[in-house]
Amino acid sequence: MTATLYVCTTCKVGEVHEDDSQRPGAQLYRALEARGAPKDVKIVGVECLSACKTGAAIALSQPGKWTYVYGHMTVDDAPDILAGAAAYAATPDGLVPWRERPVIFRKQSVARIPAFTLPLEAAE
Repeated sequence: MTATLYVCTTCKVGEVHEDDSQRPGAQLYRALEARGAPKDVKIVGVECLSACKTGAAIALSQPGKWTYVYGHMTVDDAPDILAGAAAYAATPDGLVPWRERPVIFRKQSVARIPAFTLPLEAAE
């Protein structure tokens, strides 16, 4: 199964841009696409991750795995983002050991969301 690296293309990082293609989130998306997705990862641009105060934001998700949201990403972070995405894709549950995560993933995590199961089970 393939992991998805979502990139918020509308993140402005507090900047004003008349041309949406110049927004930091859009620039990050293009930088990641130019480098190419690692094995078992697809890169998907999305219009908003609702992490505006921590933009530019990305998220990693895969069915049956924990989902992560990361913020304060820049174009310069593209190599580390892709390395982190590859490590995430290689895990059975999305839990990459702490020391094996890129530093930006250790320090710039916004949220960690448990894997969803369908039908959703009631908490006991």
